[in-house]
Amino acid sequence: MSEDNPFLSRERFPRFDRLTPAAAREAIPVLIAETEAKVAALEARCEPTWDGRVAALTDALEPFSRAWHLVGHMLGVRNSDDWRAVEGELQPHVVRLSLRVAQSRPLYDALLALRGGPAWASLDEGRRRVVESAIRDARDAGVGLDGPARERFLEIATRLSELSTKFSNNTLDATKAFALDLGDPAEVAGLPPAVLALCAAAWNDAHAGEAGAGGSGEPPARRATPEAGPWRVTLEAAIYGPFQQYAERADLRERLYRARAARASSGPTDNTAILSEILALRREQAALLGFPSYARLALDSRMAKTPEAVYAMIDRIGAAALPRAREELAALRAFAAEHGSRGADSSASAGAAAPAAELRHWDLAYWSRRRLEALYGYSSETLRPYLPFPRVLDGLFGLARELFGVAIEPCDGLAPVWHPDVRLFRVRDAESGAELAHFYLDPYSRPAEKQGGAWMDEICNRAERPDGSVRLPLALLCCNQAPPSAGKPSLMTLGEVDTLFHEFGHALQGMLTRVGIPEAAGIANVEWDAVELASQFLENWHDLPAQLRALSAHVETGEPIPEDLIAKIQGAKTYNQGLATVRQLRFALADMDLHERVPCAELPDADAAWAAASARFALLPPLPGERFLNTFTHIFSGGYAAGYYSYMWADILAHDAFAAFEEAGLDDPAARAATGRRYAATVLALGGSRAPADVFRAFRGRDPDPAALLRHKGLA
Repeated sequence: MSEDNPFLSRERFPRFDRLTPAAAREAIPVLIAETEAKVAALEARCEPTWDGRVAALTDALEPFSRAWHLVGHMLGVRNSDDWRAVEGELQPHVVRLSLRVAQSRPLYDALLALRGGPAWASLDEGRRRVVESAIRDARDAGVGLDGPARERFLEIATRLSELSTKFSNNTLDATKAFALDLGDPAEVAGLPPAVLALCAAAWNDAHAGEAGAGGSGEPPARRATPEAGPWRVTLEAAIYGPFQQYAERADLRERLYRARAARASSGPTDNTAILSEILALRREQAALLGFPSYARLALDSRMAKTPEAVYAMIDRIGAAALPRAREELAALRAFAAEHGSRGADSSASAGAAAPAAELRHWDLAYWSRRRLEALYGYSSETLRPYLPFPRVLDGLFGLARELFGVAIEPCDGLAPVWHPDVRLFRVRDAESGAELAHFYLDPYSRPAEKQGGAWMDEICNRAERPDGSVRLPLALLCCNQAPPSAGKPSLMTLGEVDTLFHEFGHALQGMLTRVGIPEAAGIANVEWDAVELASQFLENWHDLPAQLRALSAHVETGEPIPEDLIAKIQGAKTYNQGLATVRQLRFALADMDLHERVPCAELPDADAAWAAASARFALLPPLPGERFLNTFTHIFSGGYAAGYYSYMWADILAHDAFAAFEEAGLDDPAARAATGRRYAATVLALGGSRAPADVFRAFRGRDPDPAALLRHKGLA
């Protein structure tokens, strides 16, 4: 194997420009073999001490873990058949190594001996938490299994890994497979210029290289323009969402809605059998470990602890949200009946659409936007020109400096990146200038190769080495906002700004940690249902009046968002929050029922669970042919199995944390800064070294209360 294989590099910054499927195929098997040898040697001489057991295993696993993490990252941001093939080849070997370590009796016995021996008294709280978590994780990974049960557990884990990847790939492929090409301006009536530009760019991308090159005698391929088309409408969120909000043709909105709702439910990308097998295997896995359901296995390591606690939260929030959601839907129906007509909301050629009073699924986004504009005089597209990405980024970094005392500066060119659009930033202590971390930012949608959604991940977290040096965190943030177009920077919606703040909140917890052990630094060892606290907390800031002024500069005039528009944004903050909340509760309930109750008499299968959650929380019942679960990547390929409730659970924590700033005085810079430093010293600094309930109490002085969430959403 080549010594300069980039997956073997121990340099701080990965050689993203040289990470290829071929290099992964060469390096990963070697790293697996080396890791197995290290683990075997450690088992033979394992000492029941922190350094001899916990730190030693971390060091043994780190080179392989980093390399495999990079494979997963490249699959997410440069998805291709070659990357998929390599991951598919290597994945079974990776799963076996993971279970080989997790199920090691010598390593497990050393943990038990450490907890019960003389060295335990010398460990601080963070190290004790890591040991306790490792003991629990080993049990949940089947360390107590023998013989056929152990072999079956390995088979299940391997198969689940394969199915998870297949589910994700099918979703991506099904999303890319549908496109609606439009050539008549009447078909795109209502779409704002920014959306037309995206659709024209999508058409050009799809037809790149067609016709006429090299003297073939054929005419040049027609090139789309935002003004004259043609336009390609896809199911990618950056196009689909605005189309549903703005397109006047209800029949076309319906076609898009039905296509997106039916993704991955037929043909080669059908996920129906895959999700059923995933659920069955998870139930079997839980049973092998002695748990009555997969939900109880998953919650064994989470803050909520039991499904009953999750159901209680859903009941409490649902009791407040459902009446408000019904009121909001009734108001929407009345507004549509008053302002709608067949001619304005459908085409003559499409025949009669449903009367406006009979709102259908593809009408909700359209009429919600229309009513928002009527009530408050603005829409997401109204704000785009005021929210150029560079200005938003400056405003975000300014807020981080004010609240948490950090300075963020670009350092593009310091290290290779995986795409020309990717930026690299350095984080410093604003007072001392000390370097704290670096992070990559990949902001724009690339439908052909980049998975949807947004996420934060870590290439490495903080670690204090025995020689006194410190390995600084290196994070990455990926979003899917609209790319620059027509010579202008990316112009963001307020929703895209919210997403950027969310992911940056995650990154801050990883980068501003003060924990010295990598096993508990940043987001490591933080319970899954508490890890969204830092991200959802930061969402509370992006639409405050002062922050809107700092984030905004009109792309042509440089003027900030006008004060009257800021006032309208404040007035609309609780608009349709009932409907938004019951949507999240619907997902959370379905997820919990899938992993706790299915199969039972009331819920014999996945479809029944989705139908039950919809009956409770969906004010418009699902249409025939809708297959939402078939693309529910959060729970079938994204780590949120029996954990989707975490968004609402952490939102309670996040809103209550933000309320501390309200109580101190949002208009008082000194109070904001003092509270921000206290938040940074607890929630951001302590990571997984303390239980999240203790961390919250350290900041807030009490246990969390959902009152702030209900108040902020207008549900109280």
